[in-house]
Amino acid sequence: MRKLTLLLAVMLVPTGFRAQNSSWPPSPGHTTIPLWPHGAPGAQPKPAPEIDTTSAKDHTVAGRPVIRLGNVSTPTLTLYTPAGKNTGAAVVVFPGGAYRILAIDLEGTEVCDWLNSAGITCILLKYRVPDSGPYPKSSAALQDAQRALGIVRSHAEEWHIDPHRIGVLGFSAGGHLSAALSTHFDQRLYDAVDAADQPSCRPDFAVIIYPGYLALSEQNFAANPEIHVTDKTPPSFILQAEDDPVHVENATVYFLELKNAKVPAEMHLYAEGGHGYGLRRSELPVTNWPLLVESWLRTIRVVPSAP
Repeated sequence: MRKLTLLLAVMLVPTGFRAQNSSWPPSPGHTTIPLWPHGAPGAQPKPAPEIDTTSAKDHTVAGRPVIRLGNVSTPTLTLYTPAGKNTGAAVVVFPGGAYRILAIDLEGTEVCDWLNSAGITCILLKYRVPDSGPYPKSSAALQDAQRALGIVRSHAEEWHIDPHRIGVLGFSAGGHLSAALSTHFDQRLYDAVDAADQPSCRPDFAVIIYPGYLALSEQNFAANPEIHVTDKTPPSFILQAEDDPVHVENATVYFLELKNAKVPAEMHLYAEGGHGYGLRRSELPVTNWPLLVESWLRTIRVVPSAP
């Protein structure tokens, strides 16, 4: 979708680790680890400093600003562990931002807080931007996603995670990244770094929220041929609004690809909602979507049914 615009104007070290020149440190109390111990593949020697690109002209969401993190050249994982019950399930979260920025709070930290409240471990991936996707235009973001799943699975016992219940959740470009990882897990797009690259990087399930790049508007919304759905693609949950300017066909076309491959899938379409609302509640029914995801995770037995 070449006309997709930026609609979201929107390993282990101590908690104190900060990426060099980072303008967004995670909140205290969370372990953060560098994704690539010796630098990301193809890294530039003198990258631009990481910054919050938000300006006074950028729109708010539910009356609140959004942190739009740009120039991310040192990707990281930040671990959010449930304070109470722990179901053993885990989700790696991919914020959106058209592969130009990351809506790191709206579609990142706020998502982790919700998942933790449901007893699910959250791992927030701060992947490389800008111009890091969609694959195959660039493989950088997909490399980061593949590496992230391997790291999480390799730390499953230490982080009290079931290695067979690790999923992904992404928004917008991050939704595309979730689908791309769901269909590109057989072979790493980089040379192995360490033992974390030995476990499978296939997600056990995928949650895809208002995705882009899955249907090609310039080709009458044909399915993206780079997203090769097979019967090995994990069960998926898809949600989008009909009035999304990124086009609801991204959801409907991908759902049909899953259906034709006999992959269990659940799709929810809403009349209104637009794009880039994250979890922030409004008067629109679409913003109740986290409850639908929780119900779906119980349905596919990722988390136990409520007593």
